[in-house]
Amino acid sequence: MRESDARRVYLADEAATLNLGSTMGQALLDWSEGLVVFLEGNLGAGKTTLCRGVLRGLGHSGAVKSPTYTLVEPYELSGRTLNHFDLYRLGDPEELEYMGIRDYFKAGDVCVIEWPERGAGILPEPDLRVTVVVEGSGRSACLQGGTSLGEQWLAHWAGSSGVEYSGEGTSRSRGDQ
Repeated sequence: MRESDARRVYLADEAATLNLGSTMGQALLDWSEGLVVFLEGNLGAGKTTLCRGVLRGLGHSGAVKSPTYTLVEPYELSGRTLNHFDLYRLGDPEELEYMGIRDYFKAGDVCVIEWPERGAGILPEPDLRVTVVVEGSGRSACLQGGTSLGEQWLAHWAGSSGVEYSGEGTSRSRGDQ
């Protein structure tokens, strides 16, 4: 994927990260296809916070815990399933086969995966890759389609989110300005 295909946004604080996730979740409400999303970034970058925002955008109002020890936390929301994976403590990618990982990737389901590199060789290719990095006193999120479906979803999301993204620079969401 070319760097110019990426959409970037500066996240000043936790509220901005939740807002970004919420816009992503809202765009999933009228998206009938499933989506495999890789959340990448260092420990503490804000991956779980972003996933919490996605879940809130889908209408979840309860607590969102990182499934670090259980590996996966399924949520039934708005007539669809979102499976939140955290593979940080995964010892070997083969462990995913033992837990029946392939059963979680059903048509129409959304799978959001933190630490996807730990499942290399077992996980499917991502439709969407979101990389969160520390930038100054905030964070920067870079969203890239990994498949044509991912690119279609990014276009759908960008058109419905009210957030302007460019391929070459960083922009701020409305909530951050």
